[in-house]
Amino acid sequence: MNWALKAAISVAVALLFAALSLGLMLLTLGEAARFGVVQALSGVWPVVLLAVLPLSGLAVWFWHLHDAREDKAPDRLMEKVKLLSAATQSQQIEAAQDSPAMARLTQAINALAAERDRWRSDVQAQVAQANQSLQQERNRLAALMSELNQSVVVCNLDGRIVLFNHRARLQFKRMPGGACGVPDASGAGGAEWVGIGRSIYAVLDRALLAHSLDNIRQRMARGASQPTTQFLTSTASGQLLRVHMAPVRSGSEVAEGGTDIHGFVLTLDNVTHSFEEDTRRDQLLLDLTEGSRASLANVQAAVEMLALDDLAPEMRTKFLCVVREEVGAMGQRITDLLARSHETLKTRWPLENMLGVDLLHAAQRHMAAHCGRDVVLDAVDPQVWLKVDSFALLQALTYLASRLFDEFEVRFVQLRLGCSPEAGKVHLDLVWTGQAMSTETVMSWELNPMHLVAERNPLTVRDVMDRHGGVIWFERERSRHQAFFRMVLPMARAQEGTESAQLLPNDSRPEYYDFDLFQMSEGHHALDDRPLRSLIYTVFDTETTGLNPSQGDEIIQIGATRIVNGKLLRQDAFEQLIDPGRSIPAASIPIHGITPAMVQGQPRIGQVLPVFHAYASDTVLVAHNAAFDMKFLQLKERSTGLRFDQPVLDTLLLSAVIHPHQDSHRLEAIAQRMNITVLGRHTALGDALVTAEVFLRMIPLLAEMGILTLGQAREAAQKTYHARLEY
Repeated sequence: MNWALKAAISVAVALLFAALSLGLMLLTLGEAARFGVVQALSGVWPVVLLAVLPLSGLAVWFWHLHDAREDKAPDRLMEKVKLLSAATQSQQIEAAQDSPAMARLTQAINALAAERDRWRSDVQAQVAQANQSLQQERNRLAALMSELNQSVVVCNLDGRIVLFNHRARLQFKRMPGGACGVPDASGAGGAEWVGIGRSIYAVLDRALLAHSLDNIRQRMARGASQPTTQFLTSTASGQLLRVHMAPVRSGSEVAEGGTDIHGFVLTLDNVTHSFEEDTRRDQLLLDLTEGSRASLANVQAAVEMLALDDLAPEMRTKFLCVVREEVGAMGQRITDLLARSHETLKTRWPLENMLGVDLLHAAQRHMAAHCGRDVVLDAVDPQVWLKVDSFALLQALTYLASRLFDEFEVRFVQLRLGCSPEAGKVHLDLVWTGQAMSTETVMSWELNPMHLVAERNPLTVRDVMDRHGGVIWFERERSRHQAFFRMVLPMARAQEGTESAQLLPNDSRPEYYDFDLFQMSEGHHALDDRPLRSLIYTVFDTETTGLNPSQGDEIIQIGATRIVNGKLLRQDAFEQLIDPGRSIPAASIPIHGITPAMVQGQPRIGQVLPVFHAYASDTVLVAHNAAFDMKFLQLKERSTGLRFDQPVLDTLLLSAVIHPHQDSHRLEAIAQRMNITVLGRHTALGDALVTAEVFLRMIPLLAEMGILTLGQAREAAQKTYHARLEY
């Protein structure tokens, strides 16, 4: 309806109201006024005009308001339909209450959406069935990678990690506040050095890897079918690594007749301990050689002097002392070398770190199966870790128990486990109640080959103890009428035990591989020209003491997660409380839930920010209301010397791009529109995870609007009203 028609109708309505009012006024006039109508009208006409004008304006405003609401309703419905089309779960649009036509249209749309959901459910069921065999292969791959004793990392040609196992994660674990594998007193943690989409050049030298890759290409060009190369390198913590590199072939033939490289596999061994052992052994040999040479020279000179007939008796005595001392020194050097060599031979046998209680449970099952008698666990320290050859030790325990059952008619045995941390030793006891045995019997059991009913083993119990660098002896407890064999075994170091515990399987195996990253290549596209789905994002959030960064408010928590190849990596998270160095206002505590006691003793922002900077390096930053969070980071540039100069995307601005007609662009409102469950709201990591989910839902909606690349998204966001807000 055009404005002229609206105005005419409005004036007509106003005149009608005026005519009615005039009629009522005339009816109330007296008989005298009836003969002077003209005079009465002349007095009333100005009043009528004054009534017509505001009534006309009011009518026009009413028409405008009604049409404005009618005009916005289709736009809002369209935005809801777009959300409905992009929804991954069943979702319905709430019907409009003020427009029957819009309500009927909404019902039709909901019916189509329900039909779409039924079709999608059928397709998902078929896809799930088709992917079952693929999932089995993935599980086999994950199990294989987790059981490898070596660290394995697979990268694309840009050095981005597409696969790694848990051993590699431990090898390159970033200790709190320090470098790779180096602990630091700062206590700032939360970052890992390796992760899907991370750069391997953060832990290994770029030039060294490039040189090795060039060597492989040259060998491939010469026709080598399986070219590999290896080199030694060191980490920032001083660990020495032997690295074996092999190519991942793309399958496309190149002009030289070789095969193009798609990426590379790195297999890493920590050879620090063996290198140190070799160095010590070489030093012993050098000391023996140099020391023996000097001793032999002294002995030879003394012998020549002793051969003189006219040598004085006192001089003869002195030279004889020289010979005895030098021969004794050479003998001691040889004894030390033999002892060290013997120790090295024992430690070279492959021993594994094993939780003591697990070893005893295995021994209990093994002994019960072979001997058919009861085995009881008693006084077992659950925190003790051993360094053992578990198979040989189980054989020794089973052999001793079988001899007890067969020759002394023992009804049951007990196993005890304790430790002496100061000595670094663990004592494992095989206890029984019954007849005493002689020392000769004990010695024969220790020195005879371990023969069981179904197994024959050339090793003796003493051999097993020597293999562990341990000892075994027999004791009696007369007060309790018991006797026991005590085996003294090496204790695993605390760090080794902890690492072994971390390697145990858990219920939720994390995603440690993404082969789609082989398709990425940073050298092919400028960052702004890259598709949004192909980029690597760090989605972060901060909790602060207040809302005024320029007036002294500080960060008290940083939380972040990563999006790689269009997937949210929940396990690859960063979360750290921060001591702000100032009080936390009581009014803000109910919002973020962080109390002064929680930040007491936590690292300061100057210690945390370098760790977060490394975590977010080579990624695009994403935040909700990013200007607020970035202001806090920018104010720390001078004091920390760090700049967060990578591109930034703001989900608040992108929401205004996608849904310009919505009244609210708060994170909760967006999540509700997108049917996203909000957990952990107003914690830094919780908000970061919600923001990441929102951003992933936004990518296809932006694509429908023709916004496909990072540059296009940044340009569209900057055109919104909210982009002009400053902090």
